[in-house]
Amino acid sequence: MLQIKHLTKTYGNKIAVKDLSLHIKPGEIYGFIGHNGAGKTTTLRSVVGIQQFDQGEILIAGKNNQEDPLACKKVIAYIPDNPDLYEFMTGYKYLNFVADIYGVDSILRQENIQKYGDLFEITQDLGQPISTYSHGMKQKLAIIAAWMHNPQLIIMDEPFVGLDPKASHLLKGMMREVCEKNGAIFFSTHVLEVAEKLCDKIAIIKNGELIKQGTMEEVKGDESLEDVFLELEEE
Repeated sequence: MLQIKHLTKTYGNKIAVKDLSLHIKPGEIYGFIGHNGAGKTTTLRSVVGIQQFDQGEILIAGKNNQEDPLACKKVIAYIPDNPDLYEFMTGYKYLNFVADIYGVDSILRQENIQKYGDLFEITQDLGQPISTYSHGMKQKLAIIAAWMHNPQLIIMDEPFVGLDPKASHLLKGMMREVCEKNGAIFFSTHVLEVAEKLCDKIAIIKNGELIKQGTMEEVKGDESLEDVFLELEEE
């Protein structure tokens, strides 16, 4: 579903990501862990095509995201760590705007708006301007927008920040449903307990370099993910 091959990105003299290679297969929830500034966001932004990189290749569903960016964007969704929404729009208008971009037919868009609006208990607020929404409500709207076109690959940067426990639980279920339909999830998180329980595979990045990856059992063994992460950070 997603292949990152020898990704390298520099900012002047600083190497943000160095020779990073990962393979996320259909059906996998893949967690991406690292300290602030480790290179997680740069990697995710490179995958979705909003960050140029210096070397390497990124394939989404077999297509190169630089050579065929539109084909890649059609099958992915991206939730950044701080979603910038069009706050002058109402929630309904924003979701329909996203649906228009992806060519979602009227029946599917209404089904998804109703389904996920009810699930996150914000249907009654969708007629209000986004500028009146709390941070948590904006995060919920961004999640619903990402799911509007039933993407095959969902990229998320710290998706659980700002969500209440119920919404976090709902999102975990939605992520698993995507994978049950042969889709894939690639997300960064600082919430190690969530990653340990949720992820099929995990990758740990430090100072732009991949230092450990594999199944949860391969990465943590008999230890907790938190213990492994802290040990690797101290090396």
